[in-house]
Amino acid sequence: MIRIGLTGWGDHPAIHSLEKSTRNKLATYASHFPTVEVDSAFYSIISPHQYSKWIEQTPSTFTFVVKAFQAFTGHDRKTYTRKEIKEMIKNYKDGIQPLIDKNQLQCLLFQFPPWFDASKAHVQKLKFLRQQFEGYPLALEFRNRSWFEGNLEHETLRFMYDYQWIHSICDEPQAGKGSVPIINTTTHPDQAIIRFHGRNVHGWNNNGQSNWRSVRFLYNYSENELKEWCTRIHHLEKEVNDITILFNNNSGGDAYHNAKQLIDLLDIEYDQLNPKQIGLFD
Repeated sequence: MIRIGLTGWGDHPAIHSLEKSTRNKLATYASHFPTVEVDSAFYSIISPHQYSKWIEQTPSTFTFVVKAFQAFTGHDRKTYTRKEIKEMIKNYKDGIQPLIDKNQLQCLLFQFPPWFDASKAHVQKLKFLRQQFEGYPLALEFRNRSWFEGNLEHETLRFMYDYQWIHSICDEPQAGKGSVPIINTTTHPDQAIIRFHGRNVHGWNNNGQSNWRSVRFLYNYSENELKEWCTRIHHLEKEVNDITILFNNNSGGDAYHNAKQLIDLLDIEYDQLNPKQIGLFD
């Protein structure tokens, strides 16, 4: 199955302007898409009660890609003892348990920062995290090109395969060391994940601009660019049965429209979404 969705459900004005809904934003979102990325899990460890509430607002077939907490990936630039990290991991796993119980966890997404380069210390960290999350579906996304340079590309993909990391295939600006190329290869026997970040080369890296975060993902994919991806997606379908595609190019609100375009180009019809809410005068 190919599931296409967006990163987050609240910051997509097109969805909520199309539907004058009295429902909460996730329930409305789930009437358009069958999957979503939970970005808020990156900023704090979310309680099982909150995940249970989200489950109640979505169909039983709806899936969640949950981002790893920033302390696990090093984004917060803090130093922790192994004991502290293990305690946070326990709390994180307790939080997502309702998703596992309802079979609505697609995967956990470990997106590492640009300074997480290819080094023995970082490989050891990946092994440690994989061990702590044994049995969980884990996706791995790099933001440092060194993992895929020269002979390391093969070794990196082999490492992902051996440790059953799902390779997060990225479409992003080719903007130097802090970006990775499109490598349309699966490393997991069951599923693949693709994330569209846009191709805003000038906005990708933080060069001291005050509005960097608001323009970083400013990009609207053309139909031809999405058609190129249709070919890649059909190739991936030969390797795995389950493909999750997430659009993150929402600085200008384009993620919704590009996701809908790709759904149309792939001729997909989702029949197990939340029902659309009918307005008073419809």
